[in-house]
Amino acid sequence: MMMRMLAAGGIPILADGVREADVSNPRGYFEFEGVKELDKGAHDPAWLHDARGHAVKIISFLLTWLPENHNYLVIFMRRDLDEVAASQRQMLARRGESEAEGEAESTRAMYAGHLAQVERFLARRPCFSTLHVPYAETVTDPQATANRVAAALGRSLDTAAMAAAVDASLYRNRA
Repeated sequence: MMMRMLAAGGIPILADGVREADVSNPRGYFEFEGVKELDKGAHDPAWLHDARGHAVKIISFLLTWLPENHNYLVIFMRRDLDEVAASQRQMLARRGESEAEGEAESTRAMYAGHLAQVERFLARRPCFSTLHVPYAETVTDPQATANRVAAALGRSLDTAAMAAAVDASLYRNRA
């Protein structure tokens, strides 16, 4: 959702289209395969230089692998962990898989701990500026989120187009 908003607002997106839209994410993933290599040992991946001025989707597990010789503005989308768990269950069900008994609780606890660790990491590194954006608030008031993002980026963006890019019908797993 945030990547769609940024693109609509006028921010170039670094994405390769390898992962195509599907039932879980019908508007697309906006991913770049090179990001998935961050934890594989490349100290300063070449694509980072080309990414300057672009929005790049990076999952929280890979943020800690970004080299500290660049400056980053992280727009950290925060979603209720029960909603994340429900979304994961639906994705598994579509694949014909299921969670083991009690797995949801342990996964939720692990993810909460991970998020706290990543937030501490980002706060302690001067190369990171972080804007926390609640997912639910973005769905209910996309214009306010668009305005906050534009202000954080310090750029003139088409905030009306950003707000219009939010499709509330895709908010299918609510807490």
